[in-house]
Amino acid sequence: MHLDYPIVVLSHLRWNFVYQRPQHLLSRLALRHPIFFVEEPDPDPAGTPRWERSEPQRHVTVYRPRTRSLAPGFHPEQLAELAALMPELRADLGTGRRDAVAWLYTPLALPLVDALEPAAVVYDCMDELSLFAGAPPELLERESALLGRADVVFTGGPSLYRAKQGRHGNIHCYPSSVDAEHFGRARPRRPPGVRAGEPVDQADLPHPRLGYYGVLDERLDLGLLAAMADAHPEWQLVLVGPVAKIDHAALPRRPNLHYFGQRSYGELPAYLAGWDVCLLPFALNDSTRFISPTKTLEYMAAERPIVSTPITDVAEPYADIVYLGDGAGAFIAASEAALSQTDEERTRRVARMREVLAQTSWDRTTADMERQVTDALARRRPQSQERTSVTHATQV
Repeated sequence: MHLDYPIVVLSHLRWNFVYQRPQHLLSRLALRHPIFFVEEPDPDPAGTPRWERSEPQRHVTVYRPRTRSLAPGFHPEQLAELAALMPELRADLGTGRRDAVAWLYTPLALPLVDALEPAAVVYDCMDELSLFAGAPPELLERESALLGRADVVFTGGPSLYRAKQGRHGNIHCYPSSVDAEHFGRARPRRPPGVRAGEPVDQADLPHPRLGYYGVLDERLDLGLLAAMADAHPEWQLVLVGPVAKIDHAALPRRPNLHYFGQRSYGELPAYLAGWDVCLLPFALNDSTRFISPTKTLEYMAAERPIVSTPITDVAEPYADIVYLGDGAGAFIAASEAALSQTDEERTRRVARMREVLAQTSWDRTTADMERQVTDALARRRPQSQERTSVTHATQV
């Protein structure tokens, strides 16, 4: 099979972390392009700087740098060791190739781009990273530089698009989409043998069950979860996902709060199939101001009632589908309403869910984004060819 231009991805997220936007897009792009996915460094103070390679799927190679520095992420202290490794990666792209695309998820990796000699630069902006607690001071400067360098910019949601649109002339909003067939396995009242099986760790929990899957971090309203558990001891609150950037000790502990840890993407429909209500219990703070949760549409594909705090990219487009609650009392009331919805109300909301899902898919989103990148390459190639012609004429 002929593969088109290679794509080198520089990411602050690891490939084997929660399966989300980067994996959905890149696994589909890998059908037509070799993907070189560069992760943040993994410290090895006593070792020799090197790449550790793995191939999680065909045409996707993950490059994890092992460096002596203990600095986190693409920290300035890491750059010298990383720069020394880049020629090896450049060689892996293929001798003489000058058509690689650099695709960045973090502006902090921008200093590594020149070593790739990319034909185009893409910035797929998932978050307003400057609002995250502990963001490094050089982040804003690097993002400004990346916006000046990028040939095309994507944003993961409409609120983030509005925040960035004045800063680049070729910026496009592509909200995260959904694999409706995958999560449709969790729909209620499916024929026998079609619904996902019940996971062992969830099977014995009584109903009602209210569930959330995703990263457990500073974006979640932990006080809200504790208030829910206290207000309704009969509710079983199920949280599936890894803990990140917060202390495990900060998680509220109640008999009806259940933390199951990270599960694979393939296992998620089985958990969803056993939930009565799906939750988006996000805090309203700087780190959630521009988020557009991928799981919103995944919950819709499972056709479960959804309860969310009023984060912008859920409340604005889906207020007629999702039950909204601002604050613990209102969120609990919204959950009560979701659990007691009438058949008529459920039918109305599910119909709207299906309308939303019919308008999007990861395949369609990936194809549209790929078209934007190909167009950006086409605009750059005449310039490159012109420079080559001028150089050749001078040499003659």
